[in-house]
Amino acid sequence: MEELGARERAVLALERRGFAGPGAKERAIREQLGLAPVRYYQLLNALLDDPRALAHDPITVNRLRRVRAGRREDR
Repeated sequence: MEELGARERAVLALERRGFAGPGAKERAIREQLGLAPVRYYQLLNALLDDPRALAHDPITVNRLRRVRAGRREDR
């Protein structure tokens, strides 16, 4: 199985961080990754279904999967 690319690893690393204040995460997405927040969340959502991401960072991926599942149930 291939390893995650640098961008994918950076997305997961950003998700592990905590952010203080509104807009801080979106600012970090733009400054550190050079992505629009919408594109970032598209990549992140795809990563949650990628077995390589689960192997790379199971704690973060499983936490985000639970959050995503909870949001789907609320709809």
